[in-house]
Amino acid sequence: MTILVTGGAGFIGSNFVLDWFERNDEAVINLDVLSYAGNLSNLESIMDNDRHLFVRGDIGNSELTSELLSRHTPRAIINFAADTHVDRSIHEPGSFVQTNIVGTFNLLEAARRYWRKLDNSNQAEFRFLHVSTDEVYGSLAADAPAFSETSPYRPNSPYSASKASSDHLVRAFFQTYGLPTLTTNCSNNYGPYQFPEKLVALMVLNANHGKSLPIYGDGQQRRDWLYVGDHCAAVRRILDACRIGEVYNIGGGQEMSNLEMVTTICKILDELLPNSEHRPHTDLVEFVPDRPGHDRRYAIDCSKLEKELGWTAAENLESGIRKTIEWYLENETWTENVVSGSYMNWIEQNYGERR
Repeated sequence: MTILVTGGAGFIGSNFVLDWFERNDEAVINLDVLSYAGNLSNLESIMDNDRHLFVRGDIGNSELTSELLSRHTPRAIINFAADTHVDRSIHEPGSFVQTNIVGTFNLLEAARRYWRKLDNSNQAEFRFLHVSTDEVYGSLAADAPAFSETSPYRPNSPYSASKASSDHLVRAFFQTYGLPTLTTNCSNNYGPYQFPEKLVALMVLNANHGKSLPIYGDGQQRRDWLYVGDHCAAVRRILDACRIGEVYNIGGGQEMSNLEMVTTICKILDELLPNSEHRPHTDLVEFVPDRPGHDRRYAIDCSKLEKELGWTAAENLESGIRKTIEWYLENETWTENVVSGSYMNWIEQNYGERR
């Protein structure tokens, strides 16, 4: 048995692949274009594993994906491949349209052609699981109930709009062609191997090196925080036990403002690095002008996933953030390798102009 994972060298995708090999003996075909956020060093521990085949390629390349499907006959496709960072989508919206919309469409087309050629029993077992985001639902008022699977789509950034479009395509391929699809919408992930442009990874990296901790606006934007290991467990559970055509929200049940998150990171760093010359790390906080279209609040109601499939998050915010910080402190070589000149140019472009 084999599964095809797209975007499996990125943050969430690589965590999923590593988690899969710890818990499963099925082979993985790992397709990743290796953009700036894709990193083969994430997969170093399994690169020599005979059950792991890495292929560098784009989900938009229908010829390549069709060849992989025909040759390896996977029972499932798990699509993590995406451009994901809101700030980058503001500066470079075209690449998000190309990857998240056109790329997903081409992958769906390849999957549909492959699925139609399977015999009846393999057709019944096949799944196309599309990993998406809670940002497609837009922004919540402070007193509004959390997003559910029936919340209307109201994306406010090029990133979230492109992911909303891909979600609609996945739904359409189920409704029109019967392709056995699934969609998950997750809250803000954090954990090991996250490219240090996202809030948690960036703050840990900057604080450890005594650099400023830039926080947009007043820092009161609220997010539901999900440890990446819990996300991987939820995806595995949905893949194994779901009803086709369904949508499941995945959240950590840990809602916190960006400022509270940064303060929590600083306090744990103060504890873990008692001799640091940068203590207290909260002194490094710097408020910068807010980004355009910044959603004020996200919150996830994942009761459907809990009731139907028995999944709950294993990590609370304290335990998950501590694990994450400890990982980054213990893996500084990984961080140094991913922080390239192009990355530093991006940080200066995005935050330097806001000071």
